[in-house]
Amino acid sequence: MKKFTGNQNRPKKGASIKVYPIRDLQHIETIKENLHDQPRNYCLFVFGINSAFRASEILSITIRQVTWLKVGSVLEVWQKKTQKYRAVTINNSSYYAIQLWLQHHPYADQPDTPFFLSQRKTGAIRVSTLNRLVKAWTANIGLSVNVGSHTLRKTWGYQQRMKGKASVPLLMVAFDHRSERQTLDYLGIQANEVQALYLEMEL
Repeated sequence: MKKFTGNQNRPKKGASIKVYPIRDLQHIETIKENLHDQPRNYCLFVFGINSAFRASEILSITIRQVTWLKVGSVLEVWQKKTQKYRAVTINNSSYYAIQLWLQHHPYADQPDTPFFLSQRKTGAIRVSTLNRLVKAWTANIGLSVNVGSHTLRKTWGYQQRMKGKASVPLLMVAFDHRSERQTLDYLGIQANEVQALYLEMEL
């Protein structure tokens, strides 16, 4: 496994850099395989790519919020950005990952403890830490596109659109975006879909 030595594409101070979803399903499966013996990180990745939660929302979750979850349960998490709750439905992949981590969580019997506990066990993982983790996970499989904590959320949307054929208006609601164009730009698929118009039908 290739060792991650840091973000080689770090933007200069004051600049920003766009991050992208994981487009290849095999890349997703490989990351899952690599992380399976790291229950916390496995759960972070799997839950992240199976929900439309922002990184800060994922990391705000406590033990109390997950211990009762089953497949089909609805988990609501407060969003600081919009000042309202966002709800997601727990699927089989998320349920398995949550249960795996609960079995190893050192404070699983303490309801108010952060679910995604930091290595030092002094609080929840920070968004900056999750950002570094995502970069490491993708670097280890040789993925060269720019990634970050938003990659998890974007991967969910991208796969829902491209593989699940979810409608753009439905994804716009899931992401709480103001326009369909914003959603397409966010997922980085607008150019691909426009190009496909020319290739999929010939008159």
